[in-house]
Amino acid sequence: MMASLAEELISVMQEETKGYDELYDLSQKKRKAIVQRKLKELQNINTEEETITSRLKNLENRRVKNLTDMSVVMGHDNEILTVTQVIDLLDNQPQEQKKLNDAKRELVNAATRMHKLNEQIQILLNQALEMTQFDLNLFENLKKAPETGNYDKHAYNTGDVLPSGGFDLKQ
Repeated sequence: MMASLAEELISVMQEETKGYDELYDLSQKKRKAIVQRKLKELQNINTEEETITSRLKNLENRRVKNLTDMSVVMGHDNEILTVTQVIDLLDNQPQEQKKLNDAKRELVNAATRMHKLNEQIQILLNQALEMTQFDLNLFENLKKAPETGNYDKHAYNTGDVLPSGGFDLKQ
């Protein structure tokens, strides 16, 4: 029973790793789409990401259920064991222990790599938003007429606006 639960856990973790790898590849495309400002492509990528993250959430739920089942089998009814604890408890099954340890390492590496890429994408998105705000401010200010350099007797700018034609050449 324990061996089948360990194999199921390994299988789920390997599927999760594949999911994170798919998400990583998709996020690479996302980063490129952000830089190139391809909004339609970005929208399609986000839809694909939602599908993958939904599948990853289901796999995570399966992993937690599997760990709960393993906790019951190992006599730890009141707690859910972690993968690391299960690895430590599999001393008498070195093959499963090694496979589970390898699966854990690969999953952690994939999740860490994905986390780093997400941080980069977050920075790019913030920069894109700042640039968009800059562009909006620029366009808004282009509509405003420039002020004259006229000052009142207290040395304050009078705020007079140049005529829409620009400079008055007749002066």
